[in-house]
Amino acid sequence: MAGQQFQYDDSGNTFFYFLTSFVGLIVIPATYYLWPRDQNAEQLRLKSLRRVHGRCLWYRLRVMKSQQSIIPTLKKVVLLLGWAVFLLLAYKVSNLEREYQEYNPFEVLKLDPSATMPEIKKQYRVLSLKHHPDKGGDATTFMMISKAYAALTNDEARRNWIEYGNPDGPKAYSFGIALPAWIVDQKNSMLVLLVYGLAFMVILPVVVGTWWYRSIRYSGDQILINTTQLFMHFMYKTPNMNMKRLEMVLTAAFEFDPRSNKEAVSRPTDNIEVPQMIRELGSVINVKKKEPPFCYPYSLKARVLMLAQLARMEVSEDIEEDQRFVVRKCPALLQEMINVGCQLTMMANSRGGVHAPRLVSIENCMKLSQMVVQGLQEAKSPLLQLPHFEEEHLRYCISKKYKVRSLQDLVSMKDSERRNMLRFLGEEKYDEVLSVLGSFPHVTMETKLQVLDDEDSSNITAGSIVTVTVTLTRKKMSEVFEKEQSTPQMASEEASQEDAGDASKNKSVKVWQNKNKSTKKAAKSKKRKPAPKKKPAPPHQAKGDKPKQANGNVAGNEVALAKEEEEAGSDKGSESDEGEGNKDSGSEREDESDKQSDTEADEIAGDDEEEWEALQQSIQRRERALLETKSKVTHPVYSLFFPEEKQEWWWLYIADRRDQTLVSMPYHVCTLKDTEEVEMKFPAPSKTGNYQYSVILRSDSYMGLDQIKPLKLEVHEAKAMVDNHPQWDIPDTEEEEEPDDSDGIEESEEEEEDND
Repeated sequence: MAGQQFQYDDSGNTFFYFLTSFVGLIVIPATYYLWPRDQNAEQLRLKSLRRVHGRCLWYRLRVMKSQQSIIPTLKKVVLLLGWAVFLLLAYKVSNLEREYQEYNPFEVLKLDPSATMPEIKKQYRVLSLKHHPDKGGDATTFMMISKAYAALTNDEARRNWIEYGNPDGPKAYSFGIALPAWIVDQKNSMLVLLVYGLAFMVILPVVVGTWWYRSIRYSGDQILINTTQLFMHFMYKTPNMNMKRLEMVLTAAFEFDPRSNKEAVSRPTDNIEVPQMIRELGSVINVKKKEPPFCYPYSLKARVLMLAQLARMEVSEDIEEDQRFVVRKCPALLQEMINVGCQLTMMANSRGGVHAPRLVSIENCMKLSQMVVQGLQEAKSPLLQLPHFEEEHLRYCISKKYKVRSLQDLVSMKDSERRNMLRFLGEEKYDEVLSVLGSFPHVTMETKLQVLDDEDSSNITAGSIVTVTVTLTRKKMSEVFEKEQSTPQMASEEASQEDAGDASKNKSVKVWQNKNKSTKKAAKSKKRKPAPKKKPAPPHQAKGDKPKQANGNVAGNEVALAKEEEEAGSDKGSESDEGEGNKDSGSEREDESDKQSDTEADEIAGDDEEEWEALQQSIQRRERALLETKSKVTHPVYSLFFPEEKQEWWWLYIADRRDQTLVSMPYHVCTLKDTEEVEMKFPAPSKTGNYQYSVILRSDSYMGLDQIKPLKLEVHEAKAMVDNHPQWDIPDTEEEEEPDDSDGIEESEEEEEDND
């Protein structure tokens, strides 16, 4: 465009404005997000967990890391340097002189804007004599004074100043670039070109390529794609996988291969340490297995380290870090294996159930996760999860006197018996055991079976989608302690009160019941219709003849009527004497029966409204659950030998334990802090009948806290489709009948005209 000029910042003042803004955009957000302000909060949290988790390996490693870590200090130093640079640039900018000022002739002449023309001329004469070049003044200042005088006295110059801000008229636009001029200097062109080429042709492609290469190698759960394919191959090949086979498949993951994962390390001491550990572990390693990849060195090493964790073996310092790495990876790998098993199950169900993983394979994955976190073998007692418990101490617990084999048995004991049983512990150790046991989770599970989006949610028909709503409530074992300790005293007090008032209560109840029965019989004798002469049908015949409700039972009002008829048959003689000829009582009975039918209709309508409201509430809960993003931080797991802080998570699923199959896919409950509501859906069986399923809750961290709750399913035949809109059916002969109808209409109109 003509009249435009592009120029770089020769003085560098504009560049400082740009640089100050750029540094501020980096330093301010970085301080907000990266400043280690939660360090004190983390120390307080660790201090609060010390009483319970003080002996845990992950706790000791976390405390050691927080004491030795210099990352928070480095973050603070870098951020403080950034702020120092930012403040220095801001100070530099604040001291820069303004190069571009608005032209004001009154300021040049040092006059007020309200000055009159004589005052302007007088001031001009004074300043021109002072700054005239012939009098030794500055030529530039004299030119500015002359221009200002012209702008205030000359009509054209004054108009230019008002319109364009300059007495000389419009000037060419000048666009500045906030970069120093040395960047485009010919001497520095090669250096600038090299920097641009390095940034945009080397660094940027390498960063993007590295990110893309890593993203295509990992799944959404940061598991290698090759590992997922390996799990799928062996679970398809071995649907019924025992624990020993599962351990071999797990440790064959490519996460433990140094060629696929840089975190995995192969050390020179492995050739000495691993064979020694194999000799100590014995035959559980299965060294003679020559099937790849189980025979590969990385797989054998990972298997040895994991089995050493389960056996609670002490390892040397050279290999201890590798064992922590293997153990830390196992829970995520087992979760991926469960996901693979669920995918294969769904594929097998769609293809007829061929090569579907058995339920035992998936449950073994869950059990192995508990074993790895707690560092226990499968056959070991859950009591060994507690501190200070050893193998030789279990004989006191499982003796005939106490018979304590689980954590629940230990909790339900009286305190005196528990202290007597654990007499091998000192007072401090006993208190620590109780505090740890009190921190263990106690989860209650409530189930609700229904068919959503149906008129009758309690009716389960063949092929319908069944929704099981499971409400989980998590409490601490310490609350169960309090209840168990308070129940004996309360029970004794209540027993004494009940013994004192049992006789009077029983008598009063019996009298009340007798009164009710007598009043009901009297009311029925007044309202009862004449009994039929024929005998009532047997119960099984009545059920067969009467229509059933959606839940498969006879309608409630019909059951009531059947009972009334039976009672009427028993009291037939007394009623026949009272009055077949009493018309007034007959009319009253008819009115009362009409009222009764009206109330029954109102009750049915009320039930429908309640079901509709419950359906709407469940839909709203599902929508809120989809919108909410809950934190996966629940409660830290007590684990003596797990090297990383683990949160309490659970698996919830429905299974047919008789057929060893999954009914609904396992739902990983990762947000159970206090209460959690989970909806599990599955298709009902295609055949009618009664089915016995199980709702199973398993912990992924604790042994001995699993729960199994029976779920009975009564499947009925599906309702026949009733056409509620017969007028929508267009007959084939409709087009042929239409002319006949029109002819009939015309004939009727002609007859009416003739009649008129």
